Amino acid sequence: MLTPDQIAAAQKANLETLFGLMRKTIEGVEKLAELNMSTMKLALSDSARQADAAMSVKDAQQLLALQASMLQPLMEKTTAYTQQLYHLTSESRAEASRAIEERAAEMQRAVQTLMQTTLGNAPAGSEAAVAALRNAMGTANEALESMHKAFRQAGAMAEQNFKAAAKPAAKPAAKAAPKAPVKTAARKR
Repeated sequence: MLTPDQIAAAQKANLETLFGLMRKTIEGVEKLAELNMSTMKLALSDSARQADAAMSVKDAQQLLALQASMLQPLMEKTTAYTQQLYHLTSESRAEASRAIEERAAEMQRAVQTLMQTTLGNAPAGSEAAVAALRNAMGTANEALESMHKAFRQAGAMAEQNFKAAAKPAAKPAAKAAPKAPVKTAARKR
């Protein structure tokens, strides 16, 4: 049987895990806010610089050239922001996953210890029930491990997909940038 001290210790451990996850979440939100603020400051200064450049444009060719020169840096900055955002979220996800897995492993060990103790004190003639309970626990442990494995694989796949998508992201921007028309050497009269 569980003692009140064991129950209190388990509750305390659960609260510590919960508050640890909450602290990590708040740290992640702070990092995200910092990233967004620095991105907004950079975007504001870029917009001001681009507006000044647009005001000095004298003809359509210069406007096209200015637009083309702005597109590639914009795509690069967008890609960099997305990568930083992905890094923050994947870091937070990994920390939360690690904390949850550690707590789940501790709880699993505690349940196994409790079951071992309980099953060790089972009355004579209950061998079939004990075997069924051990089998059920083994199946539950296997299901839990399969779930953890699937979660880790999904995270790894998402990371690979993001990296694969991020590599070529800047290349289409260079191709999509409009090119300024070529000036002719002489006009016909």
